[in-house]
Amino acid sequence: MINNSIISTKVTYLAQKLLSSILLFVLLFTSIKALPVKEDKDIGERLERVESNLKRLIELLAKKSDSNFDEKTRNELLFMASELKKIREKTVRQEIEEHQAETDIVAEVVSGSETMLSREEEAQQSTSMSGYMEMHINHDNLNPTTADFHRFVLNFGHMFGDRIRFWSELELEHAFVEGGAASGELELEQAFLDFLIDPSFNFRAGVLLTPIGIINERHEPTSFHGVERPFVDEVIIPTTWFGTGGGFLGDLGRGFSYKTYVMSSTDSSFFSMDEGFRDGRQKAFLENVRNLAWVGRLEYSPFSGVNLGTSFWTGETGFNLRDLDARLRIFEIDGRYRIGRLEARGQFVSSHLDQASQVNESIRRTAGINPNIAEGMRGFYLEGATSLLPLRFPHELVGFYRYENFDTQYRMPSGFFPLRQFDRSAHVMGFSYFPHPDVVLKFDYNIMLNASQIVEALNRWNIGIGWWF
Repeated sequence: MINNSIISTKVTYLAQKLLSSILLFVLLFTSIKALPVKEDKDIGERLERVESNLKRLIELLAKKSDSNFDEKTRNELLFMASELKKIREKTVRQEIEEHQAETDIVAEVVSGSETMLSREEEAQQSTSMSGYMEMHINHDNLNPTTADFHRFVLNFGHMFGDRIRFWSELELEHAFVEGGAASGELELEQAFLDFLIDPSFNFRAGVLLTPIGIINERHEPTSFHGVERPFVDEVIIPTTWFGTGGGFLGDLGRGFSYKTYVMSSTDSSFFSMDEGFRDGRQKAFLENVRNLAWVGRLEYSPFSGVNLGTSFWTGETGFNLRDLDARLRIFEIDGRYRIGRLEARGQFVSSHLDQASQVNESIRRTAGINPNIAEGMRGFYLEGATSLLPLRFPHELVGFYRYENFDTQYRMPSGFFPLRQFDRSAHVMGFSYFPHPDVVLKFDYNIMLNASQIVEALNRWNIGIGWWF
């Protein structure tokens, strides 16, 4: 009886010790806050940096007017996550060492489970996927009404450790591809690596979106009003505009952020009178990089709801035309404002083509037609929007109006005359209904005008649905 009692007591004691060890390690791996962190100098400094980065992140989020994270916010998140990971790993390692002598067997089991869980967690966090889609119905006063699955876009990203990030955007336009844009397009619009050095200074290289204007980098359907993108961002800034290149970007603090890249230039032998330099984009396909372009963008968010930006682009464009040193320059400013139920945005862009007369003459000699390419193009728009439903309603309905003016024959070189049908303007009005912040149903009506007394502009209406995930 005594022996059985002693054995029972020892078993009970060992069971209690084993149970307490298991509970200790469960708490260890489920809540890092429950651990007594060792206050050494290294961890204290890291915690201080994390706290500082977190404060900056909160300030950035408070200033945002878009529903999607921008580059500076992503960088802050990545640096903060990196520091937290290092602190967690070091603290867990210290705690395991302190309890190793007492719980060797339990530690071995839990350590194996933790390794499997951390690898699975790391795989899930290091690779990500997102995307957006748009389907449109378009009608004008002349052509048949058409339905088109306009865009199907997938984004893939991956983190190589804490300092190198990959991001990509693969786009299928018009649902079907069979040799040429008339039957759809499949494009790799982004595929780049970010080397994260510091929030204020990072390096990026690969296939890049040109950082100019509002829409070229922020073109998800939930980020703008209207079924189609603004005319200024289709004609004057040929969205989506991308190419190979590399450069630097970062957050300068006090609301300022920047991007500056060296990229492939445009090819003036494909410029046109109606769409400007849209067809001159090389699109990262066997690009001629004998002459590179430089682009820079500066953004400023002085307080919550206000974002101001300016961009400048310059590059040699006559490399496929004999004996020409033509250069294209683009200047752009934009602004976005949101407070409560009111939104406003505006944009102005102007371009200048050096040696425009020689470009026209060279194309006319080789192609046999006069392209009538302008020396200067200009476009701008102003837009206002407001929420129409009561605040207690769970969904959002936004009414908007936008005025646009875009002229691809704004200033002609000597000896060439503008075609007035390309001096165009548009009154765009409609609604955006958001049953979910990342899902939108759109309707708009476009009153189209031009300066020609011969060529009539066609009014149109559009219906669309878009989503982002």
